Amino acid sequence: MQTVDWLWILHPALAVVLIYPLIGMVVRLGVQARQRRVEKAKLPPTTGRDHADLGQWLSAGVVLVVLVALTVVIVTKQPAEGFTGGPGRALQLLLVLVGTVVSLLALWRVKAKGYRLVFALLTWAGVLGLGAQPEVWRLSDNPLSPAFWQSHYWAGVGVVGLMIFSLAARPEILKELRWRRIHLSASVLAAVLFLAQGITGTRDLLEIPLSWQKPTIFACDSVKRVCPPFAPPPEPVPAPPAAPAGS
Repeated sequence: MQTVDWLWILHPALAVVLIYPLIGMVVRLGVQARQRRVEKAKLPPTTGRDHADLGQWLSAGVVLVVLVALTVVIVTKQPAEGFTGGPGRALQLLLVLVGTVVSLLALWRVKAKGYRLVFALLTWAGVLGLGAQPEVWRLSDNPLSPAFWQSHYWAGVGVVGLMIFSLAARPEILKELRWRRIHLSASVLAAVLFLAQGITGTRDLLEIPLSWQKPTIFACDSVKRVCPPFAPPPEPVPAPPAAPAGS
């Protein structure tokens, strides 16, 4: 594997090592927090706070992992000297990336409702802006197409939106029952999307060849499911005859 291949597996590796274990812990603590509040179960009083804190880390982690994926795809699609749009476009995309990360950090810190709304929208707009670049491959952009609903990209965008919502609405979720119910519905939808992400992400990994394999794999016809014949190996060059002894 070359460096570019390691970069391509960085996103799924971070998801498997960091995100999905966090999902399990957040879900478990969320169930316990509800049992303690509704069913009066004898659980530690810190259960709800732990659920909220880990949920905050999960939300930020999902956004950052998606940004890593988008950045790697855009940067490695073609050599730096052949980057579409040249240095000007590269600088614009870099500013969008930096602005998205700054907006996410600001969303983590600010308390006022108006600021939280602004930075949540800026964060999601940054993710959508980077995801809309031509280097980012999507099965379909048409919601009426079945391929759209099978797209790893669009399910990821949906998860990011739900995570940003949970991060931005945290104070309201902690204080009001109505917001907790909205949060519960959003969490169930997020769990379904995370499950879909695990399936479609594994599928996409099977379809991404190593960098040195791409010229051959991309020459295949995915509709007819046939590939061009491989070139025969070069004929071995015969060794020169040995010189007679004593010459």
